[in-house]
Amino acid sequence: MSSRLSLLEVLAQVPDPRSRHGRRHPLPAILSLAVVAMLAGAKSYQAIAQYGRDHGFALAHALGFTRGKTPTKSTFSVLFRILDVHAFEQALSRWIASRLPEGQEKLISLDGKTARGSREGEVPGQHLVAAYLAEAQAVLGQIQVDAKTNEHKAALQLLDILPVKGNIVTGDALFCQRDLCAAIIAAGGDYVFTVKDNQPSLVIDIGAGLTHQEQAQRLTAAFSPGGVAGGAPSGAGGYDHRKGTRTHREADAADHHDPDKASGLGGPAAGIRVAAGTDDTRGEDGRGRSWDHQPESGACGRQAVAGIEPRTLGDRK
Repeated sequence: MSSRLSLLEVLAQVPDPRSRHGRRHPLPAILSLAVVAMLAGAKSYQAIAQYGRDHGFALAHALGFTRGKTPTKSTFSVLFRILDVHAFEQALSRWIASRLPEGQEKLISLDGKTARGSREGEVPGQHLVAAYLAEAQAVLGQIQVDAKTNEHKAALQLLDILPVKGNIVTGDALFCQRDLCAAIIAAGGDYVFTVKDNQPSLVIDIGAGLTHQEQAQRLTAAFSPGGVAGGAPSGAGGYDHRKGTRTHREADAADHHDPDKASGLGGPAAGIRVAAGTDDTRGEDGRGRSWDHQPESGACGRQAVAGIEPRTLGDRK
């Protein structure tokens, strides 16, 4: 597992946009106070400044301030107007990612929302696309959606600061776009996006693919060594217990070895008299009586019996 990065360590990598003249507080200390105060619930510059005042010198010293006092509201207002927000968010993303366990697949959720309280009169609110990591209960990164772009284009820029490799990126139907999916695969990650009817051709392709896969699984199961089509043995006695009848091959084999039992070739149904005794029994006089399964009269086996044409029985020995 990689070593955890401290908050001051990652914030030290953010470039300082201020002039060298008149710097009263180190930049990492100011940014760390803003992060800690916002994690504690502060939502304005005034609340951040008040949080620093309330916790006094001990907090100021721990965060790297060199003076006894923490910055005022105006300091935060001026700084965040000129700060490289993208670099600031990258630093926070590295800080959070370094505190996550390695070797485990993580679920990163993309979503776009308008920041609460950012709308002022006719000015629209700030719309952001954020990547939320449920395991850490934290936002890995977020980016503003300009009026000239959309959420999925902003998500492409957000991928540059996200730990995509080895993880799964999820999102709603707005993020189900070809270029975003390709970027995630190229970065070594996977994705799970929702597909709706606003992309009918894609819905049809997915349905066809799933149907083809289901059919392939059925064929594989049917022709497997233990499957029905793979030659599984029938029930005992040459009968197929599923249908209650003999299989075709078994019926053919039985008819071949015992042709007298073949359907339509012998027995009362064919008009042939069958004696009550065994097949080899003769009459009492030993003569003048027909053999069992033979016509009663006529020297020729082709003679009609019981109204059946001679050609029905054929030449049988």
